[in-house]
This record gives sequence, structure tokens and C-alpha cells, in this order.
Amino acid sequence: MRIIRLTTITPHCYKLDTMSELVRFGISLERKLLARFDRLIRETNYPNRSEAFRDLIRENLVKKEWMEGKEVAGAITIVYDHHRRQLVNKLTNMQHDFHELIVSSQHIHLDKDNCFEIIAVKGEPKRIEQLAYKMRATKGVKHGSLTMATTGKELV
Repeated sequence: MRIIRLTTITPHCYKLDTMSELVRFGISLERKLLARFDRLIRETNYPNRSEAFRDLIRENLVKKEWMEGKEVAGAITIVYDHHRRQLVNKLTNMQHDFHELIVSSQHIHLDKDNCFEIIAVKGEPKRIEQLAYKMRATKGVKHGSLTMATTGKELV
């Protein structure tokens, strides 16, 4: 049997004396807001509220990394018509112009006309956004998106 001792940090904050630095704290929410949050947790298959709150906190910390210009990671995805004249060459040249950001890319043939490309990037947020917007705005690209991620250096 493992004994866990709670240590009071502040009147409403407790630190669990275990191997990890887990801290318990309470928050106050309107009943309706909590009910909606609990529904969302069930719909998205979170095992509990704590995991959902951790993800919300991390999501905001990642956004902060992007806003502060720290080194970040992400993925640019594009869908395009590969029959479009010179489009493949334009997209390849853009990637070469931003080669310092590109970690990897994957090219997928969706059907006889459409290709899907996933470009993993790491670097300065503004440069990554420039590349994503430039690729997305290229004539013949049907859809493009940028998914913000983190290098993980600043997250627990």
C-alpha cells in the first residue's frame, strides 16, 4: 500500500508528496459551464477532467510560444491538383526557399487528380507562417492549413 501525504502550500492548494510534482487545486465554475465541459470531456473520450484541463493549458502555452517567436514545430498540409501546369515545381521551389524550416515532407496520391502533402516544420513562427500562407495562396492549391505545435522544450 502506498501512502500519499498532502502538504498545504496555500489554504486551497495542496501538493501531493509523491515522486511527481502533482499539485491539487480547486476552481469555481458556473454549474452550466461545468455541465457543458463534462459533456465535452465524454464526447472527446478524456478519462477525467484533469486530463482535459492539462490539454487546455498546454494548448494555450503552445499559442504563447508562437506569439513570443520561440522555436516551434508544426505541420503544413496542402491538397492540390497535380495536373495544374508547373504547380508541383512552384511548390517544390517554395520548399527549397524555406529549406531551413522543413524537417520532412510526405507526398500522398489521393486519386488520379489530387495530391496531399504534409510538411513537418520547425523554426521561427513568422517564417513558418509565411511559408504556409505562400503555399496555400498558390493557384491550384485547393486547401491548405497550418497546425501549430511545439518542440516540447517548454512543456511538461
